[in-house]
Amino acid sequence: MAVEIERKFLLASDAWRQEVERSMEMKQGYLSRDAQSSVRVRVCEGRAQLGIKSTRDGIHRLEYEYDIPLEEAEELLRLVAHRPIIHKTRHIVRHGRHRWEIDEFHGENQGLVVAEVELGHGDEPFERPSWLGGEVSTDARYYNSNLSKVPYSAWKEEE
Repeated sequence: MAVEIERKFLLASDAWRQEVERSMEMKQGYLSRDAQSSVRVRVCEGRAQLGIKSTRDGIHRLEYEYDIPLEEAEELLRLVAHRPIIHKTRHIVRHGRHRWEIDEFHGENQGLVVAEVELGHGDEPFERPSWLGGEVSTDARYYNSNLSKVPYSAWKEEE
Protein backbone atom coordinates (compact mmCIF):
# COMPACT_ATOMS: atom_id res chain seq x y z
CA MET A 1 0.00 0.00 0.00
CA ALA A 2 1.38 3.43 -0.97
CA VAL A 3 0.75 5.73 2.00
CA GLU A 4 1.75 9.38 1.89
CA ILE A 5 1.87 11.42 5.09
CA GLU A 6 1.84 15.10 4.25
CA ARG A 7 1.25 18.32 6.16
CA LYS A 8 0.29 21.54 4.42
CA PHE A 9 0.86 25.14 5.56
CA LEU A 10 0.28 28.69 4.45
CA LEU A 11 3.31 30.99 4.22
CA ALA A 12 4.09 33.77 6.67
CA SER A 13 6.57 35.53 4.37
CA ASP A 14 8.40 35.29 1.05
CA ALA A 15 11.74 34.50 2.75
CA TRP A 16 11.50 30.93 1.39
CA ARG A 17 12.25 32.28 -2.10
CA GLN A 18 15.90 32.75 -1.12
CA GLU A 19 16.16 29.00 -0.39
CA VAL A 20 14.64 27.63 -3.63
CA GLU A 21 16.79 24.89 -5.19
CA ARG A 22 14.62 24.22 -8.19
CA SER A 23 11.28 25.24 -9.70
CA MET A 24 8.99 23.52 -12.20
CA GLU A 25 5.73 24.38 -13.96
CA MET A 26 2.83 21.96 -13.55
CA LYS A 27 -0.66 21.62 -14.87
CA GLN A 28 -3.12 19.10 -13.59
CA GLY A 29 -6.74 18.26 -14.10
CA TYR A 30 -9.15 16.03 -12.24
CA LEU A 31 -11.01 13.22 -13.97
CA SER A 32 -12.84 12.31 -10.77
CA ARG A 33 -13.05 14.02 -7.38
CA ASP A 34 -15.14 13.60 -4.29
CA ALA A 35 -14.72 14.05 -0.54
CA GLN A 36 -12.53 10.97 -0.11
CA SER A 37 -10.71 10.32 -3.40
CA SER A 38 -9.56 11.84 -6.66
CA VAL A 39 -8.07 10.79 -9.99
CA ARG A 40 -5.88 13.39 -11.66
CA VAL A 41 -3.71 13.84 -14.73
CA ARG A 42 -0.53 15.86 -14.25
CA VAL A 43 1.96 17.20 -16.78
CA CYS A 44 5.33 18.44 -15.55
CA GLU A 45 8.64 18.86 -17.36
CA GLY A 46 7.60 16.81 -20.38
CA ARG A 47 6.33 13.88 -18.27
CA ALA A 48 2.77 12.86 -17.61
CA GLN A 49 1.24 10.87 -14.77
CA LEU A 50 -2.10 9.54 -13.72
CA GLY A 51 -2.51 9.91 -9.94
CA ILE A 52 -5.04 8.35 -7.59
CA LYS A 53 -5.37 9.68 -4.05
CA SER A 54 -7.65 8.88 -1.15
CA THR A 55 -7.78 10.47 2.31
CA ARG A 56 -9.96 10.47 5.38
CA ASP A 57 -8.09 12.86 7.67
CA GLY A 58 -6.23 15.23 5.30
CA ILE A 59 -2.78 14.09 6.46
CA HIS A 60 -2.60 10.36 5.66
CA ARG A 61 -3.33 9.46 2.05
CA LEU A 62 -3.23 6.45 -0.17
CA GLU A 63 -1.40 7.60 -3.28
CA TYR A 64 -0.69 5.79 -6.53
CA GLU A 65 1.03 7.36 -9.55
CA TYR A 66 1.53 5.90 -13.01
CA ASP A 67 3.40 7.28 -16.00
CA ILE A 68 1.23 7.73 -19.09
CA PRO A 69 2.02 8.99 -22.59
CA LEU A 70 2.29 12.79 -22.71
CA GLU A 71 -0.03 13.09 -25.72
CA GLU A 72 -2.74 11.09 -23.93
CA ALA A 73 -2.38 13.26 -20.82
CA GLU A 74 -2.75 16.43 -22.90
CA GLU A 75 -5.85 14.97 -24.55
CA LEU A 76 -7.37 14.07 -21.15
CA LEU A 77 -6.66 17.58 -19.87
CA ARG A 78 -8.21 19.14 -22.96
CA LEU A 79 -11.27 16.88 -23.35
CA VAL A 80 -12.08 15.13 -20.06
CA ALA A 81 -10.72 16.97 -17.01
CA HIS A 82 -13.00 19.13 -14.89
CA ARG A 83 -12.44 22.88 -15.06
CA PRO A 84 -10.57 24.85 -14.02
CA ILE A 85 -7.27 23.12 -14.76
CA ILE A 86 -4.78 23.70 -11.95
CA HIS A 87 -1.67 25.65 -13.05
CA LYS A 88 1.12 26.07 -10.52
CA THR A 89 4.84 26.48 -10.06
CA ARG A 90 6.35 24.01 -7.60
CA HIS A 91 9.43 25.24 -5.79
CA ILE A 92 11.70 22.79 -3.96
CA VAL A 93 13.25 24.02 -0.69
CA ARG A 94 15.35 21.98 1.75
CA HIS A 95 15.12 23.06 5.36
CA GLY A 96 16.65 21.01 8.14
CA ARG A 97 16.28 17.32 7.28
CA HIS A 98 13.16 17.82 5.17
CA ARG A 99 12.30 18.65 1.60
CA TRP A 100 9.51 21.20 1.25
CA GLU A 101 7.38 21.60 -1.86
CA ILE A 102 6.01 25.12 -2.15
CA ASP A 103 3.20 25.45 -4.66
CA GLU A 104 2.54 28.89 -6.10
CA PHE A 105 -0.79 28.81 -7.93
CA HIS A 106 -1.72 30.70 -11.10
CA GLY A 107 -4.92 31.40 -13.05
CA GLU A 108 -8.10 31.17 -10.99
CA ASN A 109 -6.04 30.17 -7.94
CA GLN A 110 -3.64 33.13 -8.27
CA GLY A 111 -2.48 34.46 -4.91
CA LEU A 112 -2.48 31.09 -3.14
CA VAL A 113 0.89 29.75 -2.00
CA VAL A 114 1.16 26.66 0.20
CA ALA A 115 4.07 24.63 1.56
CA GLU A 116 3.91 20.85 1.97
CA VAL A 117 6.25 18.51 3.77
CA GLU A 118 6.14 14.71 3.54
CA LEU A 119 6.81 12.85 6.76
CA GLY A 120 7.63 9.26 7.68
CA HIS A 121 4.86 9.20 10.29
CA GLY A 122 2.16 11.59 11.48
CA ASP A 123 4.01 12.65 14.64
CA GLU A 124 7.45 13.02 13.05
CA PRO A 125 9.11 16.20 14.33
CA PHE A 126 10.38 18.71 11.79
CA GLU A 127 12.13 22.04 11.99
CA ARG A 128 9.64 24.86 11.33
CA PRO A 129 11.13 27.41 8.96
CA SER A 130 10.63 31.06 9.93
CA TRP A 131 8.59 31.59 6.75
CA LEU A 132 6.02 28.94 7.67
CA GLY A 133 2.51 30.12 8.55
CA GLY A 134 -0.58 28.35 9.84
CA GLU A 135 -1.35 24.71 9.13
CA VAL A 136 -4.17 23.89 6.69
CA SER A 137 -3.63 20.12 6.35
CA THR A 138 -7.20 19.24 7.28
CA ASP A 139 -8.90 22.21 5.58
CA ALA A 140 -10.40 20.60 2.47
CA ARG A 141 -10.57 23.94 0.63
CA TYR A 142 -6.81 23.69 0.11
CA TYR A 143 -6.87 20.25 -1.56
CA ASN A 144 -5.93 20.66 -5.21
CA SER A 145 -8.97 18.61 -6.21
CA ASN A 146 -11.21 21.15 -4.41
CA LEU A 147 -9.33 24.10 -5.91
CA SER A 148 -10.44 22.69 -9.27
CA LYS A 149 -14.07 22.85 -8.07
CA VAL A 150 -14.07 26.11 -6.13
CA PRO A 151 -10.94 28.12 -7.00
CA TYR A 152 -9.16 30.28 -4.44
CA SER A 153 -10.34 33.45 -6.20
CA ALA A 154 -13.98 32.48 -5.53
CA TRP A 155 -13.77 31.54 -1.86
CA LYS A 156 -11.16 34.12 -0.94
CA GLU A 157 -13.64 36.86 -1.95
CA GLU A 158 -16.19 35.43 0.51
CA GLU A 159 -13.89 35.79 3.54
